[in-house]
Amino acid sequence: MTEDQTPAPSSPRDGDDGTINLERPRVLDTGVKLGTMMGVFVPCLQNILGIIYYIRFSWIVGMGGIGESLLLVAFCGSCTFLTTISLSAIATNGAMKGGGPYYLIGRALGPEVGVSIGLCFFLGNAVAGALYVLGAVETFLNAVPSAGIFKETVTRVNGTEVAQPIASPSLHDLQIYGIVVTIILCFIVFGGVKMINRVAPAFLVAVLFSLFCIFIGILLARKDHPAAGITGLSLESFKENWSSDYQTTNNAGIPDPDGKIYWNFNALVGLFFPAVTGIMAGSNRSASLKDTQRSIPVGTLAATLTTTGLYLISVLFFGALATREKLLTDRLLTATIAWPFPAIIYIGIILSTLGAALQSLTGAPRLLAAIANDDILPVLNYFKVADGNEPHIATFFTAFLCIGCVVIGNLDLITPTITMFYLLCYAGVNLSCFLLDLLDAPSWRPRWKFHHWSLSLVGALLCIVIMFLISWAFTVVSLALASLIYYYVSIKGKAGDWGDGFKSAYFQLALRSLRSLGADQVHPKNWYPIPLVYCRPWGKLPENVPCHPKLADFANCMKKKGRGMSIFLSIMDGDYHECAEDAKIACKQLSTYIDYKQCEGVAEIVVAPSMTEGFRGIVQTMGLGNLKPNMVIMRYPEIWRRENLTEIPASFVGIINDCIVANKAVVIVKGLDEWPNEYQRQYGSIDLYWIVRDGGLMLLLSQLLLTKESFESCKIQVFCIAEEDSDAEELKADVRKFLYDLRMQAEVIVISMKSWDAQAEQQDESFEAFTGAQQRISNYLARIKENAHREGTALMADGKPVVVNEQQVEKFLYTTLKLNSTILKYSRMAAVVLVSLPPPPVNHPAYFYMEYMDLLVENVPRLLIVRGYRRDVVTLFT
Repeated sequence: MTEDQTPAPSSPRDGDDGTINLERPRVLDTGVKLGTMMGVFVPCLQNILGIIYYIRFSWIVGMGGIGESLLLVAFCGSCTFLTTISLSAIATNGAMKGGGPYYLIGRALGPEVGVSIGLCFFLGNAVAGALYVLGAVETFLNAVPSAGIFKETVTRVNGTEVAQPIASPSLHDLQIYGIVVTIILCFIVFGGVKMINRVAPAFLVAVLFSLFCIFIGILLARKDHPAAGITGLSLESFKENWSSDYQTTNNAGIPDPDGKIYWNFNALVGLFFPAVTGIMAGSNRSASLKDTQRSIPVGTLAATLTTTGLYLISVLFFGALATREKLLTDRLLTATIAWPFPAIIYIGIILSTLGAALQSLTGAPRLLAAIANDDILPVLNYFKVADGNEPHIATFFTAFLCIGCVVIGNLDLITPTITMFYLLCYAGVNLSCFLLDLLDAPSWRPRWKFHHWSLSLVGALLCIVIMFLISWAFTVVSLALASLIYYYVSIKGKAGDWGDGFKSAYFQLALRSLRSLGADQVHPKNWYPIPLVYCRPWGKLPENVPCHPKLADFANCMKKKGRGMSIFLSIMDGDYHECAEDAKIACKQLSTYIDYKQCEGVAEIVVAPSMTEGFRGIVQTMGLGNLKPNMVIMRYPEIWRRENLTEIPASFVGIINDCIVANKAVVIVKGLDEWPNEYQRQYGSIDLYWIVRDGGLMLLLSQLLLTKESFESCKIQVFCIAEEDSDAEELKADVRKFLYDLRMQAEVIVISMKSWDAQAEQQDESFEAFTGAQQRISNYLARIKENAHREGTALMADGKPVVVNEQQVEKFLYTTLKLNSTILKYSRMAAVVLVSLPPPPVNHPAYFYMEYMDLLVENVPRLLIVRGYRRDVVTLFT
């Protein structure tokens, strides 16, 4: 029971479907594996706790008031909390490889969406690393001005009562120190997981100690101590700071009536939201975790709840600690109140930003390596890395991007885009969980039970709302960049199937649509041709060509603007058990050829003892409900007599009879080798010889041909047969009125029986074929009569008894001759001729019918022989 198990492939190109391999897993030496604390909780905590809390949080409380600040924290925190719930559900639905959110989104929404959001998230992480480095360097230079190499820039702010000089570090100092710090962090990252595990806790301990000092300082603060404006924890200050006080400020954030920046709740969302990002830091390192299904939910949720709780408590404390003026004017209020001295906060800011930068430089290369390992984009092959190895090339590339952004120095224009990339990623995770939860496929069995599709939908909507609240312009830019990457991946990427949620959605939508179609007849207004294209040629094709090339071109002509579906069928003679593997290979080749010819359709290979039995089974069973082939297209067997293929007449007649019994329309193409492709423009006319009622199929096919570039310059001519000359004008008027009601433009030509008979009596080129057919039929009839006389049985042909009325045979031949002569007279220069297909006469040998058909198509270069079915395909009504 365990034999023939194959290992699960690692990329969609290899057919990765996200299923679990039943083999005993091989134990790989993948180096150090991390647990929940060091692998997820610490990285998330370091990424979330950043510079905004230290230098902007008290200012946000002063501007928005305690009430709206609590709402702000709850609003942004609920977004990341819901995203964490969705992340936990997807991460616990099976084994998870490296790539974190990219892996989750890609497996849920498909490779194109996964790669586009994954690359945007990678860019966001890489540029965020530069921002964190610049924040640490700027804080260091502000704390130790003497460390600057170049002269400081001094700006005087005149909006306050006393003009206050504000010194800012030189851009060149920021660049030099930033490059040095980035290189040091990269050396730590190059050291691998062991080195990061040793350094990261040191950063985090210092940050936690600084937070401890802040809260001790808050508890010890008294009125005007340690600075003017400090009230200590006061109910009066709490009441005073409860409501908002939105106003204009200068670029430094200090209230200024003449300032250019006006703050409101939307603007505060944009300022504060980066303080809650970073929840993906743990999942970015999924390849380094011992147990992703346990560590990612527990670690990420713990970090999210811890930081959100910290922010909510801080809002209450800061609101009761100082006057509103102090909250708005002291950018480093946390340093002012810190116990025992402010320098601790500078250390906390520097180490928190360096810790966040370290986590960004650790997660981004692993994300890029995971995208490269999936082998979707060949251009990313340089960043591939074997399992258990460090992504050194990806780390070097990330460091290069980070240093480039550090050299720019001022990233104010890029900063909102980074937040957009994070939100785009969060929205992708929520949409993934929403789709998987809503579809509820049998494979959707996450261990994390606290989830619902409505929560994921709310999380996704929150992400989109926050994006537009922050900046609609940057939202459009980020969405445009993601769309460009998606378009590039869809064109250049390697096709694959990860069993994503969209495929499941398409499947369920198809099933629901199929059920809604029911089994009733399709109304003519909704009728679409669904051709069953019979690919097996009457003869041989090269081995590497599974279908006649022009047959695929003709199938495309049966669709309006490419809409519709074709089924390409080939029958393989033999025993199914012996030929099953060969049939699979042939089906794959045929499917590849259909894609190459840009036909919208599917390939089917059927193994049967004979072609007749195979086709008879297919014509009965192919399709579901109303989504069944309604038309059979095949090539006319022009070579049967030339190559003496005596088995073709019986097979050909059998296929036509099967289609008539199964109520399928039939289109037989004569002159397929000369059928034009899309670049060969045709001139002249499309001539219809409308002899029998076919539900309007011949008219509809002519209109479909006109929609193709190769036939759009042609006009339609409809030929009708009148009994007497006196009936011609009345018939012509009726047909014109009928075509007008059908919204079809065509020239109507009526041929009377008398003129037809006169034409047929002439000794033209068709008459020679007529006499040849007479002679061959006579010889065949004499041969079967001789066999019947010798064996003492009734007349037998094709293994069954036949009844031959020689006068009726002569009548069939003569009628066919008249029609062929008329076609040659009026339509010799036509681009294509359509004529009704006569049904095979009952009890006539198949050989006779082939003679009738050969006489009908004689000397006509391009002919479509059409038989409709017991159903209208056009309607007069709107």
